[in-house]
Amino acid sequence: MQDKMASEKRVSYSAQNTYSTFGNFSSKTKNVWLVFHGMGHLSRYFIRHFSTLNPEENVVIAPQAPSKYYQGAEYKHVGASWLTREDTVEETKNVLQYIDAVWKAEKPSSMPRFIVVGYSQGVSIATRWLASRKIVCDELVLHSGGIPNELKATDFQYLPKAVKVTFLYGNEDPYITKARVEEEKRKGLLLYGDQLTTTVFKGTHEVYNSFFTDLA
Repeated sequence: MQDKMASEKRVSYSAQNTYSTFGNFSSKTKNVWLVFHGMGHLSRYFIRHFSTLNPEENVVIAPQAPSKYYQGAEYKHVGASWLTREDTVEETKNVLQYIDAVWKAEKPSSMPRFIVVGYSQGVSIATRWLASRKIVCDELVLHSGGIPNELKATDFQYLPKAVKVTFLYGNEDPYITKARVEEEKRKGLLLYGDQLTTTVFKGTHEVYNSFFTDLA
């Protein structure tokens, strides 16, 4: 029987978290990337997928999901998660405030082309942050992940029509079933209309590095 004396309370506190970068801002910078890794990743490893880009022309910023955990029975490898179904609303607020802090620290005074990438679970963070903060980017890449169900078409009406949105996934991705593809396309068209295009590559649930090279 549930203890009627037990209660759950909430407290506020300050916290710190890391993030990773690649390249340095200069007069030669052409692209600024804000990239969100998937579940189980760490930003310092995820950012390696962008290391083939020219560091003189590209600056990549990779935030780090705050909830870290050991992977596997041997407890050797550490991964991280952005959110779970537990206390999602409040945890989302915490995560978005962290992204705000990263962006405040790294946003250039003169903004070149701005590309936002969400991979797998990172899609949910990328889209929620853009929608809630009304951030304008030039390219949005929804890579092998799902758009949060609570987002509405009105959340993205602020985006200029020139913004390009790409739904990118592998043709053998076990998480992207035919039904999932149709559902994500439906949500994507609802939010972005004819700004949305779909790109399918030969592969599984993996980061498609060559797409980023071409995008740069």
